[in-house]
Amino acid sequence: MAFDREQVLRAAASLLMRKSSATMDEVARAAGISRATLNRQFAGRDALVRALEELGIAECEAAAARAAVDDGPAPDAVRRLVRELEPAAGLLAFLYSENQLFENEQNEGWARLDARVVALFRRGQEAGEFRIDLSPVWLTEALYGLLVSAAWAICEGRVAPKDLTSNVTELLLGGAVRREK
Repeated sequence: MAFDREQVLRAAASLLMRKSSATMDEVARAAGISRATLNRQFAGRDALVRALEELGIAECEAAAARAAVDDGPAPDAVRRLVRELEPAAGLLAFLYSENQLFENEQNEGWARLDARVVALFRRGQEAGEFRIDLSPVWLTEALYGLLVSAAWAICEGRVAPKDLTSNVTELLLGGAVRREK
C-alpha cells in the first residue's frame, strides 16, 4: 500500500482538531498506518504540525484564489473568501491552538495570506464599504478568530456545519460595514 501523505495529514488534522493532545500512536491509528510509517514521514509531533501548517497555508491560499478576493465589492469578496475557507476551518482551528510552536517566527505563507486579506479590508475601507475606525489588520484577525471559533463550535456539536459561512460573514460584516449616520 502506497503512503498517501495528504490522506495522513487530513486524518491527523481531523483527530487533532478534536483531541489536540493526541499521541503519535493515536495519529497513526487514525490515519490507518503504523507508528513506524508515521515516524518515517514525520520525525515527531513538531514535524507533523509543521507539515499540517504547510497544508493549511496551501489550502488558504487556494481558497483566496478561488474567492477572487481582489474582484468586486469587498463585502462580497469577504463572503466568497469565508465560503472557500470553510473546508479548512477545522485545520485552521487546530493550527491556531498550536501557535506556541511557532513562537517568534512567522511562516512566509501566513504573511502572504495576511497581506492579501488585509488588502481586501483596506480596499473595502477605501471604497467606503467598511468602517475606517477598525484597522484592516484587526478586521483580518477578527475574521480568523470567527472562523476558528465557528470550527470549534461545530466540532463540539453546538453549531450546525451548514451555518459556518453565514454566521461568520454576517457577524463580521455586521460590525465592519460602514453605516451612514
